[in-house]
Amino acid sequence: MKNYLRLVTSLIVFWFISAASASALQLFRNNANRVGIAVAIAAVTPLLIFSLWFARSQKFRQFTLSLDPATLTSAQAWRLIGFTFVLLQARSVLPAIFALPAGYGDMAIGATAAFVAWKLATPTRRNAFIFWQVLGIIDLVSAVTLGTTARLLSPHDASMLPMTVLPLSLVPTFLVPLFTIFHVICIVQAMQWKAGFQRTHSAAGPAHQAAI
Repeated sequence: MKNYLRLVTSLIVFWFISAASASALQLFRNNANRVGIAVAIAAVTPLLIFSLWFARSQKFRQFTLSLDPATLTSAQAWRLIGFTFVLLQARSVLPAIFALPAGYGDMAIGATAAFVAWKLATPTRRNAFIFWQVLGIIDLVSAVTLGTTARLLSPHDASMLPMTVLPLSLVPTFLVPLFTIFHVICIVQAMQWKAGFQRTHSAAGPAHQAAI
Protein backbone atom coordinates (compact mmCIF):
# COMPACT_ATOMS: atom_id res chain seq x y z
CA MET A 1 0.00 0.00 0.00
CA LYS A 2 2.91 2.35 0.68
CA ASN A 3 4.06 1.93 -2.92
CA TYR A 4 0.60 2.92 -4.12
CA LEU A 5 0.62 5.89 -1.78
CA ARG A 6 3.87 7.18 -3.25
CA LEU A 7 2.72 6.47 -6.78
CA VAL A 8 -0.68 8.16 -6.42
CA THR A 9 0.78 11.14 -4.58
CA SER A 10 3.37 11.56 -7.35
CA LEU A 11 0.65 11.35 -9.99
CA ILE A 12 -1.44 14.01 -8.24
CA VAL A 13 1.59 16.32 -8.04
CA PHE A 14 2.37 15.66 -11.72
CA TRP A 15 -1.26 16.33 -12.60
CA PHE A 16 -1.23 19.66 -10.75
CA ILE A 17 2.05 20.75 -12.37
CA SER A 18 0.76 19.74 -15.81
CA ALA A 19 -2.49 21.67 -15.37
CA ALA A 20 -0.64 24.73 -14.09
CA SER A 21 1.93 24.56 -16.89
CA ALA A 22 -0.71 24.19 -19.59
CA SER A 23 -2.56 27.15 -18.10
CA ALA A 24 0.64 29.21 -18.01
CA LEU A 25 1.10 28.45 -21.70
CA GLN A 26 -2.54 29.59 -22.20
CA LEU A 27 -3.53 26.27 -23.74
CA PHE A 28 -6.90 26.50 -22.01
CA ARG A 29 -7.56 30.16 -22.83
CA ASN A 30 -10.87 30.68 -24.63
CA ASN A 31 -12.14 34.08 -25.71
CA ALA A 32 -15.51 32.74 -26.89
CA ASN A 33 -17.28 33.47 -23.58
CA ARG A 34 -17.35 29.79 -22.66
CA VAL A 35 -15.19 27.01 -21.27
CA GLY A 36 -13.64 25.32 -24.31
CA ILE A 37 -12.84 21.79 -25.40
CA ALA A 38 -9.30 21.93 -24.00
CA VAL A 39 -10.60 22.51 -20.47
CA ALA A 40 -13.17 19.74 -20.95
CA ILE A 41 -10.48 17.27 -22.00
CA ALA A 42 -8.27 18.25 -19.06
CA ALA A 43 -11.18 17.75 -16.65
CA VAL A 44 -12.52 14.47 -18.05
CA THR A 45 -9.21 12.66 -18.69
CA PRO A 46 -8.28 12.17 -14.99
CA LEU A 47 -11.79 10.89 -14.28
CA LEU A 48 -11.50 8.34 -17.08
CA ILE A 49 -8.05 7.23 -15.93
CA PHE A 50 -9.28 6.81 -12.36
CA SER A 51 -12.38 4.89 -13.48
CA LEU A 52 -10.43 2.48 -15.67
CA TRP A 53 -7.71 1.97 -13.06
CA PHE A 54 -10.27 1.41 -10.32
CA ALA A 55 -12.23 -1.06 -12.46
CA ARG A 56 -9.25 -3.07 -13.71
CA SER A 57 -6.81 -3.13 -10.78
CA GLN A 58 -7.81 -4.93 -7.59
CA LYS A 59 -4.77 -3.58 -5.73
CA PHE A 60 -5.57 0.00 -6.68
CA ARG A 61 -9.17 -0.57 -5.70
CA GLN A 62 -8.06 -1.91 -2.31
CA PHE A 63 -5.77 1.08 -1.86
CA THR A 64 -8.45 3.67 -2.60
CA LEU A 65 -10.99 1.93 -0.38
CA SER A 66 -8.46 1.86 2.47
CA LEU A 67 -8.27 5.66 2.53
CA ASP A 68 -9.88 7.40 5.48
CA PRO A 69 -13.32 8.71 4.37
CA ALA A 70 -13.20 11.43 7.02
CA THR A 71 -9.95 12.77 5.59
CA LEU A 72 -11.26 12.70 2.02
CA THR A 73 -14.43 14.47 3.15
CA SER A 74 -12.51 17.09 5.15
CA ALA A 75 -10.53 17.92 2.01
CA GLN A 76 -13.77 19.26 0.50
CA ALA A 77 -13.44 22.22 2.90
CA TRP A 78 -11.18 23.73 0.24
CA ARG A 79 -14.37 24.47 -1.66
CA LEU A 80 -14.93 27.47 0.56
CA ILE A 81 -12.88 29.23 -2.11
CA GLY A 82 -16.19 29.34 -3.98
CA PHE A 83 -16.64 32.78 -2.41
CA THR A 84 -14.17 33.94 -5.08
CA PHE A 85 -16.79 33.31 -7.77
CA VAL A 86 -19.33 35.43 -5.90
CA LEU A 87 -16.84 38.28 -5.45
CA LEU A 88 -15.87 38.20 -9.12
CA GLN A 89 -19.51 38.20 -10.17
CA ALA A 90 -20.09 41.29 -8.00
CA ARG A 91 -17.31 42.96 -9.98
CA SER A 92 -18.87 41.79 -13.28
CA VAL A 93 -15.88 39.57 -14.01
CA LEU A 94 -17.88 36.32 -14.17
CA PRO A 95 -21.47 35.74 -15.34
CA ALA A 96 -24.04 35.48 -12.57
CA ILE A 97 -25.69 32.41 -14.10
CA PHE A 98 -22.48 30.49 -13.40
CA ALA A 99 -20.80 32.29 -10.51
CA LEU A 100 -23.70 32.44 -8.05
CA PRO A 101 -24.86 28.78 -8.17
CA ALA A 102 -21.27 27.51 -8.36
CA GLY A 103 -20.00 29.86 -5.67
CA TYR A 104 -22.77 29.37 -3.13
CA GLY A 105 -22.91 25.63 -3.84
CA ASP A 106 -19.19 25.22 -3.23
CA MET A 107 -19.36 27.32 -0.07
CA ALA A 108 -22.20 25.18 1.27
CA ILE A 109 -20.23 21.98 0.68
CA GLY A 110 -17.01 23.47 2.02
CA ALA A 111 -18.67 24.87 5.15
CA THR A 112 -20.27 21.54 6.06
CA ALA A 113 -17.35 19.25 5.14
CA ALA A 114 -15.80 19.18 8.62
CA PHE A 115 -19.14 18.41 10.27
CA VAL A 116 -19.90 15.61 7.80
CA ALA A 117 -16.43 14.12 8.31
CA TRP A 118 -16.82 14.29 12.08
CA LYS A 119 -20.42 13.19 12.53
CA LEU A 120 -21.65 11.38 9.41
CA ALA A 121 -18.70 9.21 8.33
CA THR A 122 -20.07 6.21 10.22
CA PRO A 123 -22.30 3.24 9.33
CA THR A 124 -25.13 4.53 11.53
CA ARG A 125 -25.25 7.71 9.41
CA ARG A 126 -24.39 6.03 6.13
CA ASN A 127 -27.38 7.29 4.15
CA ALA A 128 -26.84 10.88 5.25
CA PHE A 129 -23.13 10.57 4.45
CA ILE A 130 -23.84 9.26 0.95
CA PHE A 131 -26.51 11.92 0.40
CA TRP A 132 -24.04 14.69 1.20
CA GLN A 133 -21.43 13.18 -1.12
CA VAL A 134 -24.02 13.05 -3.93
CA LEU A 135 -24.92 16.68 -3.29
CA GLY A 136 -21.25 17.53 -3.64
CA ILE A 137 -21.07 15.80 -7.02
CA ILE A 138 -24.28 17.49 -8.18
CA ASP A 139 -22.80 20.87 -7.26
CA LEU A 140 -19.67 20.15 -9.31
CA VAL A 141 -21.60 18.82 -12.30
CA SER A 142 -24.04 21.74 -12.29
CA ALA A 143 -21.17 24.24 -12.06
CA VAL A 144 -19.44 22.66 -15.06
CA THR A 145 -22.72 22.53 -16.99
CA LEU A 146 -23.50 26.18 -16.30
CA GLY A 147 -19.95 27.15 -17.15
CA THR A 148 -20.12 25.49 -20.56
CA THR A 149 -23.58 26.85 -21.37
CA ALA A 150 -23.27 30.36 -19.88
CA ARG A 151 -22.84 31.94 -23.30
CA LEU A 152 -26.10 30.42 -24.56
CA LEU A 153 -28.08 31.07 -21.40
CA SER A 154 -26.82 34.60 -20.77
CA PRO A 155 -25.08 35.90 -23.91
CA HIS A 156 -24.84 39.51 -22.72
CA ASP A 157 -23.36 38.78 -19.30
CA ALA A 158 -19.66 38.73 -18.38
CA SER A 159 -17.29 36.33 -20.13
CA MET A 160 -16.15 32.93 -18.87
CA LEU A 161 -12.61 33.82 -19.98
CA PRO A 162 -11.27 34.10 -16.39
CA MET A 163 -12.07 30.40 -15.84
CA THR A 164 -9.74 29.45 -18.71
CA VAL A 165 -6.62 31.28 -17.47
CA LEU A 166 -4.58 31.15 -14.26
CA PRO A 167 -5.36 30.89 -11.44
CA LEU A 168 -9.05 30.00 -11.97
CA SER A 169 -8.28 27.53 -14.76
CA LEU A 170 -6.99 25.17 -12.05
CA VAL A 171 -10.53 24.84 -10.73
CA PRO A 172 -12.03 22.94 -13.71
CA THR A 173 -8.78 21.23 -14.76
CA PHE A 174 -7.58 20.05 -11.33
CA LEU A 175 -9.82 20.72 -8.34
CA VAL A 176 -13.18 19.71 -9.85
CA PRO A 177 -12.06 16.25 -11.04
CA LEU A 178 -10.01 15.68 -7.87
CA PHE A 179 -12.94 16.50 -5.58
CA THR A 180 -15.23 14.37 -7.75
CA ILE A 181 -12.89 11.41 -7.30
CA PHE A 182 -12.89 11.97 -3.53
CA HIS A 183 -16.70 11.97 -3.53
CA VAL A 184 -16.85 8.76 -5.56
CA ILE A 185 -14.39 6.96 -3.29
CA CYS A 186 -16.39 7.96 -0.22
CA ILE A 187 -19.64 6.76 -1.74
CA VAL A 188 -18.17 3.38 -2.71
CA GLN A 189 -16.67 3.02 0.76
CA ALA A 190 -19.94 3.87 2.49
CA MET A 191 -21.88 1.41 0.38
CA GLN A 192 -19.64 -1.35 1.75
CA TRP A 193 -19.84 -0.34 5.39
CA LYS A 194 -21.09 -2.93 7.85
CA ALA A 195 -22.15 -2.71 11.47
CA GLY A 196 -18.66 -3.56 12.68
CA PHE A 197 -17.00 -0.77 10.70
CA GLN A 198 -14.82 1.56 12.73
CA ARG A 199 -13.45 4.75 11.25
CA THR A 200 -9.67 4.77 11.22
CA HIS A 201 -7.27 7.37 9.94
CA SER A 202 -5.22 5.84 7.17
CA ALA A 203 -1.70 7.12 6.60
CA ALA A 204 -2.73 7.65 3.00
CA GLY A 205 -5.44 10.15 3.87
CA PRO A 206 -3.32 13.06 5.20
CA ALA A 207 -0.83 12.58 2.38
CA HIS A 208 -3.60 12.99 -0.17
CA GLN A 209 -4.86 16.09 1.57
CA ALA A 210 -1.35 17.54 1.57
CA ALA A 211 -1.03 16.82 -2.13
CA ILE A 212 -3.83 19.25 -2.93
